[in-house]
Amino acid sequence: MFRKILFCLFILLLFFSCSKKDKVNVLDQTVQDQGVEVYKQGIQAMEDGDFFYASKLFSEAESNLMNIEIASKAAILSAYSFYRINFYEESIEGLERFISRYPASDYLSYAYYLSAMISFEQIPDEKKDLQPTENAKKKIIQFIDMFPDTEYALDLKFKLGLVNNQLAAKEMFIARYYMETQKWIPAINRLKHIIDNYEETIFIEEALHRLVEIYYKIGLEKEASDAAKLLGYNYNSSQWYEKSYAILNKDYKIEKKSTKDTEKSKEDGLVRKVIKSILGK
Repeated sequence: MFRKILFCLFILLLFFSCSKKDKVNVLDQTVQDQGVEVYKQGIQAMEDGDFFYASKLFSEAESNLMNIEIASKAAILSAYSFYRINFYEESIEGLERFISRYPASDYLSYAYYLSAMISFEQIPDEKKDLQPTENAKKKIIQFIDMFPDTEYALDLKFKLGLVNNQLAAKEMFIARYYMETQKWIPAINRLKHIIDNYEETIFIEEALHRLVEIYYKIGLEKEASDAAKLLGYNYNSSQWYEKSYAILNKDYKIEKKSTKDTEKSKEDGLVRKVIKSILGK
């Protein structure tokens, strides 16, 4: 009799356990289906150009999706949507959360790349605070070190050159100010900093020429000649060498040359390329 009671209790427990498990499975499937539906709505919002609404939908979808692959796509699409409407802070927060939550994702390198691009796009001109420029350089170098063989690395190496140009521009801006106020030693130090640290930028030639100007002005003709020789050896066809040559040779006349301004359009092909692959386009 006791064994029959135990058997009946076991059957009842097994029934209720299965029933509860079935309910959980049904509930999980319902939440998952809702997540997929919201994810699809997010894609539609993106296609309609409503990136703010899309970012919210993707964030909601991610919280409901139990499929890691789709959830990670929702997370990266949410961050990208914020990026498209210049909500940089929200996009960075989303990317950092993505990197922490999905370290094995196929889109990990893209998350780092987009983060670096956001910092790059926020670089101010050379007259303003340099901290954003330094932050952009740090993120770009970090990416190149982590993902050296990706197509993103090639793009960011080019942008690193632009960042260094911006940093050199700031140094040159300060050096010119010191020259205008006749503070020769600080000006020389700034120019030497450009020569030592930014020799691959467009400001290296001007820095050498400005040294020729200062040295000649303060009577250090040998130093002026040495700087001019260095400029001539490396850049003897540049306008800055002509100007330096004219300082040291008073009878030399510089011929005027016409120049044309060129514009470089903003490229974001790599940024959108991954998003199109996620959307299956």
